[in-house]
Amino acid sequence: MSDRVGAHDRGRADLVVDDGETIQETVRAALELDGYRVVTAADGAAALGLLDDVEPGVILLDMRMPVLDGWGVAAAYRGRRVPHAPLVVMTAAENAQRWCREIGADACLAKPFELDDLCGAVGRFCPQAA
Repeated sequence: MSDRVGAHDRGRADLVVDDGETIQETVRAALELDGYRVVTAADGAAALGLLDDVEPGVILLDMRMPVLDGWGVAAAYRGRRVPHAPLVVMTAAENAQRWCREIGADACLAKPFELDDLCGAVGRFCPQAA
């Protein structure tokens, strides 16, 4: 978990939820280079546990994970938080666009994605501080 504060105030961070350690680290590193504070979780249950301490600016969410999948995270998060942070789905599934619509995601990134596309998606919802 990273602790660096960039464009967000303390307590606010982008939340990366993915069971792939390589994806977590790649996304975290790319966003930190753009000045964002990032926290990571390897499954949905861990992500929901982090929400007691972190108010996400954006949630980057894999759909297929152990313990609690992306559908469960989206439903639980939206059931307990208002206002909601934008959800950006990250998936390699063929039916990614349908899944994004089903959970009401704000954006969808098909794996493998370009880091510029990732940073652009996050930047649309959480512009960097000047």
